[in-house]
Amino acid sequence: MADDPAPRKIIHVDMDAFYASIEQRDDPSLKGRPVAVGGSRARGVVAAASYEARVFGVRSAMASVTAARRCPDLVFVRPRFDVYRAVSHQIRAIFADYTPLVEPLSLDEAYLDVTVDRRAIGSATAIAEEIRARIRAETGLTASAGVSYNKFIAKMASDQNKPDGLCVIPPGKGASFVAGLPVRRFHGVGPVTAAKMERLGIATGADLRAADLLFLQRHFGSHARYLHDAARGRDDRPVSPDRPRRSLGVETTYDVDLAGRAALVAALEDLIDTLWERSEAARAAGRTVTLKVRFADFRQVTRARTLAAPVADRATLARVGTALVDGLLPIGIGVRLLGITLSGFGGEGSDDQPVQPRLPL
Repeated sequence: MADDPAPRKIIHVDMDAFYASIEQRDDPSLKGRPVAVGGSRARGVVAAASYEARVFGVRSAMASVTAARRCPDLVFVRPRFDVYRAVSHQIRAIFADYTPLVEPLSLDEAYLDVTVDRRAIGSATAIAEEIRARIRAETGLTASAGVSYNKFIAKMASDQNKPDGLCVIPPGKGASFVAGLPVRRFHGVGPVTAAKMERLGIATGADLRAADLLFLQRHFGSHARYLHDAARGRDDRPVSPDRPRRSLGVETTYDVDLAGRAALVAALEDLIDTLWERSEAARAAGRTVTLKVRFADFRQVTRARTLAAPVADRATLARVGTALVDGLLPIGIGVRLLGITLSGFGGEGSDDQPVQPRLPL
């Protein structure tokens, strides 16, 4: 009888409060202080928060005025995406020393398939420890990592011991690890889905596993299979360095409804900063810009514009996004959610993977 296929060895590396940590590194006066990157006390949205700020409940995508109310000593810092990109390139160069199979999710996190032990280090755990040590030595920043046999569990594990932590979930332990997690922590389960699950009596991975596939399909449609497999610690997706993208988007629900063109454009600018950073990190150039608006009465509209050529720079993205906002004016009701998406990407990716020998976690 043929041996079972060797499990993959996946590392998910997630930088700790990446933007805010860079600001604290580069400005010693910010060390130990609550820092918000993006926005200001008067307007805008928090793009990232230091751990000192998170103690007060400050988080990314929060309205700046709410963040300032929760943490009166909060220091607002303008984002420096050119610096964040440069540091991200440093970190990816470290990854490349260990495997060519690196799938970036953003500037501050990536999956690595280290099933092939290129440097004869001996285990996936040892590789993760060495990568984290090199990140600290070469950038002055800390990273957390999850090590496991698939992408879903590795990502969940990287969040387990943050900040500056490592969590290893070997084969055979994945289902029990997932069972103890709140479903709101599951990658791919957003606030709306988590609230729906709570209404259905599903609070943990164990609760989700107890729900059969037909039940999940009835309530969650095409998302059901993913949820069913995740609750059992299953995920067959390969790490795909050249994964084709269909879209990249960002949206925020605001604690205080936006009113008037100035507030809408200011909020849109913050979203565009984040979207353009993700687009550059993914090396993805899209031709279609889509604006999403949800009003205070929960009506939702989208407006899109497709260009003749891919969006070449942030200024073009901002110009098109602002034109889409202007096309909705005047708006006689507050806006509770604003989002912007890039789609229409070109190029093809490959999920081909080499045959890989065993490497212990």
